[in-house]
Amino acid sequence: MHTWTTSNMHNQACTVLVLLALCHSLTASTNDSKCQCDEAKIKRGGFPENFLWGAGTAAYQVEGAYNESGKGPSMWDNFTHTYPGKIADHTTGDIAVDSYHYFKEDIKIAKDLGLDAFRFSISWSRILPRGNRDGGVNQEGINYYNNVINDLLANDIQPFVTMFHFNVPQALEDAYGGFLSSRIVSDFRDFADILFSQFGDRVKYWIPLNEPWTFSNHGYAIGKFAPGRCSEWQQLNCTGGDSGTEPYIVTHNQLLAHAAVVNLYRTKYQISQKGKIGITLASIWFEPFNATNENTKAKDRALDFMLGWFMQPLTFGKYPRSMRIRVGNRLPNFNNTERDMLINSFDFIGLNYYTSRYALNKPNATSWSFITDSEVDIVVERGNKSIGELSVAGSWLQIYPKGLRELLKYTKMKYNNTIIYITENGLNEARNDSMTIQEAVKDNMRKDYIHDHLCCIHQAIQQFEVNVIGYFVWSLIDNFEWAYGYSVRFGINYVDYDDNLLTRYPKHSALWYKSILVKRTHIAQPLASKDTKMNRTENYPSNFLDQ
Repeated sequence: MHTWTTSNMHNQACTVLVLLALCHSLTASTNDSKCQCDEAKIKRGGFPENFLWGAGTAAYQVEGAYNESGKGPSMWDNFTHTYPGKIADHTTGDIAVDSYHYFKEDIKIAKDLGLDAFRFSISWSRILPRGNRDGGVNQEGINYYNNVINDLLANDIQPFVTMFHFNVPQALEDAYGGFLSSRIVSDFRDFADILFSQFGDRVKYWIPLNEPWTFSNHGYAIGKFAPGRCSEWQQLNCTGGDSGTEPYIVTHNQLLAHAAVVNLYRTKYQISQKGKIGITLASIWFEPFNATNENTKAKDRALDFMLGWFMQPLTFGKYPRSMRIRVGNRLPNFNNTERDMLINSFDFIGLNYYTSRYALNKPNATSWSFITDSEVDIVVERGNKSIGELSVAGSWLQIYPKGLRELLKYTKMKYNNTIIYITENGLNEARNDSMTIQEAVKDNMRKDYIHDHLCCIHQAIQQFEVNVIGYFVWSLIDNFEWAYGYSVRFGINYVDYDDNLLTRYPKHSALWYKSILVKRTHIAQPLASKDTKMNRTENYPSNFLDQ
């Protein structure tokens, strides 16, 4: 997940991904950004008995094998191959961290951590190489995901399956523009039908969409993600597009596709398969820049244009009033049938939270773009003080754990106290190949980040009775981080990119996470990817992870 925007086009161009550019130095956070909690409670036993602990990945970011075993090309295959300059280090996900071949090792890592659940996505074009049922089903793709699911269950880990994580089959992009066309609704429903029929006897948690806001905004408003579209006047070097209309069309079709899939599951599969189906949404938390009425309203609009863009239709069947007023006829409408299908089309909500911002009222005089329509300027500093400590230089991620607690309270209050999983939460760090592996695994900032956010989740549950029932750290392993490529690392397990076998090593954050989930005392050893590599650690001190 990546953050919001400012209306200043120059600042937007300053970073690869962030809508808000951070082109000035930031001061460190204080304890004002954290929640107070009982340290003894930040462990499995301190949370509700049925609370699920997990970690996540996504297909394009980890699988690799981009043209193997019958898989068709995806929009990210096309994007990275056609526009290598759009990726910070000019890399691709062609190999990624090769989880297609090493998934058993990755599941062993998850098992050793003591995870209850593992969230992963299924590559649409690995199942349907041409994107639709008429183009044929790839049995090798079915076999692969059957193996992943069966291995997870054999290790007592529940699969949480995401159907769409930013990656449309390129065949559908070529045929009708992907989510720019309502034709994608039936093709996505057919894809989901195959997944339910093939895997639903074992998969009990389904997530049709991951971060539809990010897909719409990054892909169609600022052009940093595939397919790289935006308005020419924004001067963001896009591939074409209209930032004033396309993000709204793409979101509308994502919501209709989601509703169609949920309706299919509930009418055809849910009674017999006894699973749950939800949606994962990205949101940062917004604090008003100051206590003025106009900036308090700006904070509410910022949340409307991010979280409410989806939760309002899913809960009440219409877009937020602040969006309807400002976007006007550029905002599509739902007919009565669509509205009825949308309302309550989820059994749970997944929230992906990373950071927070200040919201400053900024009337929009002329430009038509999703990134200015909210009439909010999103800033990271107030009085020369950042809202939170910066994760790495030039990053978009200011550390503000309290924002997660506030987001949870807000979601409970506004959207009927729904069941919530934290489906992503994690910290980035810059890749530094000059460091030894022993040095690189010392990610104490990430360990503290996870701890502090769990503290705020615990407080939301205990003090404010928010219905949070699971937490998934992002990510299980380092991976291809979209437009950043491999220049940043999000994993709690380190991947050695200089090793042809992409060997994984637990970072300190992984060992700490394990310590709060299980009572084992032995230290996880690096897991080699082939039998010939099982003695890989002999070149390192036996206690190198503790140094």
